[in-house]
Amino acid sequence: MRRARIISLLIILLICFSNSFYSQNKALSKNEIEKLVTDATKNWKNQDYAKSLAQSRTALKNAIAINDNNLIARSYNLIGVNFDNLLMLDKAFTFYLKALYYIDKTDNNTFKGRINNNLANIYFFEKKEYNQGIIHYKKALEYSNKSSDKLKIYLRKLNITWAYFEIGNFDKSLEYFKYINQFKQHGDESTVVALNMLNGVYYDHVNDTVKANFYFLKAIKLGNKSSEKFDLSITHQKYASFLFKNKNYEKAYENIIEFNRLTEEITSLAKQKKTKLAGVNLELDEYKREVDKIETEYKNKQKILLEEQSQHKKAFSIIVILFLIITIFFYFFYQYTKLKQKNRIKNIQNKIHQNIINASIDGQESERKKVALFLHDTISASLSSAGMHLNVFLSQHSSVPDEIIKTKFILDETHDKVRDLSHDLLPTLLVRFGLLYALDDLCEKYSNSNLHFEYLNTISNKKRYPEKFETRLYFIISELLNNIIKHSEANRAEVSLSESNNELIIKITDNGKGFDINDFNFVEGFGLNQIKARINNLNGHFRVKSKINEGTSIKITVPLGD
Repeated sequence: MRRARIISLLIILLICFSNSFYSQNKALSKNEIEKLVTDATKNWKNQDYAKSLAQSRTALKNAIAINDNNLIARSYNLIGVNFDNLLMLDKAFTFYLKALYYIDKTDNNTFKGRINNNLANIYFFEKKEYNQGIIHYKKALEYSNKSSDKLKIYLRKLNITWAYFEIGNFDKSLEYFKYINQFKQHGDESTVVALNMLNGVYYDHVNDTVKANFYFLKAIKLGNKSSEKFDLSITHQKYASFLFKNKNYEKAYENIIEFNRLTEEITSLAKQKKTKLAGVNLELDEYKREVDKIETEYKNKQKILLEEQSQHKKAFSIIVILFLIITIFFYFFYQYTKLKQKNRIKNIQNKIHQNIINASIDGQESERKKVALFLHDTISASLSSAGMHLNVFLSQHSSVPDEIIKTKFILDETHDKVRDLSHDLLPTLLVRFGLLYALDDLCEKYSNSNLHFEYLNTISNKKRYPEKFETRLYFIISELLNNIIKHSEANRAEVSLSESNNELIIKITDNGKGFDINDFNFVEGFGLNQIKARINNLNGHFRVKSKINEGTSIKITVPLGD
């Protein structure tokens, strides 16, 4: 007992000394950490667990500082195997899980295999969670295949076979079972007892009692020569079950006794080991807390760093977004200014074009009036005078040549044509009685058996408007009615006039074939753009509604002024 206390005291002193020694090296390079891990591994193999744990913790702290996942994983695994050998499997299991988390972030297949195998051993032999053990054994085997380590491949396939046997899944185990028998030369002294025991279990399962009995006895014989007590104890347990199944109760009882003896021996050795280490349990718990503290501090630093990075990212994102918003704003502002300028130029061009059209229309109307007056006052008057003289001559002579009569006929015909032309250029009704009488007459004149123009007027026919205003509207409406006659194929049309809010409202509708108002050729062919320009010159509004086979509706609104 005194000796155990001395050993415990030495281990505590070594841990404390190692802690103070390695804590002085605050910043180690990657090569220095590698060397520290190597030294810790050697000390673990030499069962100098205190020194190995201290070195592992220092290596872990520095590996975390340089954020090297490979070294972090190896340090955690090394701490785990130390606790594993100290029979603190719950602590070992925790560190193996941490080691697996970090090693999976690397491409180190060797340690991926080792760490998965370490976890599988605890799941299998300690926790009896065989399915979880199989999962990790298979992962370990996958990485062993990549490294071509025959012994490790053999050991992992043997353990997979054993785990499948424990859960009674012999079908899935068959592939691995055949392998461990075919390549038993890849095993070593530690595997022969388990191999023969598994053969005994398998042949017991297939009811080949002779072979099963042979392999169980062979496993026991080899186990008695070996220092491997665990596999031998399991062999006695499995053999006892086999004998009991085959009603050999005496032999079964003997093997149960031997199993219990070996189990007690193994348990006793474990207790002795734990007793020797009882004095350091508290220090090891403190060690675990220190290791956890290292990771917690690292995680806190990482969290703070991530928060700072997040804030920087947010600030940068805000700056970028603001820059983009300003850029987009200036782009659209530039485009808006450009479009506004373009529209201004277009409006100026439209006004110039409209002014040209209006000037042309004004010129046409002026010339029309001059020609009409000239025809009426000069040509028509002269023709009338000539006709009167000729009539006087004919009345005074009873016999006249045919040429004179023909001349009289031609003269009358020419006079009628000149008069009609004069009226077309400037209708007499428009000049004498105004727009409303003239439009009524126009509708009546244009109506025929195929097309009837209905004239509706809510304004007194005696009302007059400015001469220029009446003339322009008359010829605009006249042109629209001509379009109906020429293009609409309608049999009924309507012209209505009314006044509202000091505006003259003119509506013209027909029940003809209509047209597509978006078709430029139609619009230009009907002269609607020129009509619109003439309405605009009167500060009015011109609106057309039309659909194919649904007729056309036109509305003109013109201010009357004071």
